Amino acid sequence: MQFLKKNTVKPSTTKAQGDAGEDEAMAFLQAQGLRLLQRNYRTPGRGGGEIDLIMQSADGTVVFVEVRKRSRSDFGGAAATIGASKQRRIIFAAQHYLLSWRRLPPARFDVVTLDGEGPQWLQAAFDAS
Repeated sequence: MQFLKKNTVKPSTTKAQGDAGEDEAMAFLQAQGLRLLQRNYRTPGRGGGEIDLIMQSADGTVVFVEVRKRSRSDFGGAAATIGASKQRRIIFAAQHYLLSWRRLPPARFDVVTLDGEGPQWLQAAFDAS
């Protein structure tokens, strides 16, 4: 009797895929001269926000980065998945993060998309107004 070998490779989780995307985006931004301040910043409590990467440029600008990875570019690709609700949560988390700063630095909200064509960096993709 022949026994089939059980597949022992576990499928990659969504979390693992997200972490890999953030790793790729972080390496890309660091190669562009940005410095990592914090990764996966979350506000305390329910209903808050989360920021994938908080970076700082050479001129001192704090850059709040949302990383989006999609295997397909249907329906506008990765950038199209950042709606008004997601932007509000990111802005809320950024405001919370900046509460610990004595002097407010210049800041902006960037998006790095990973659609299979390498990282695309959308600087000042949205603002807090």
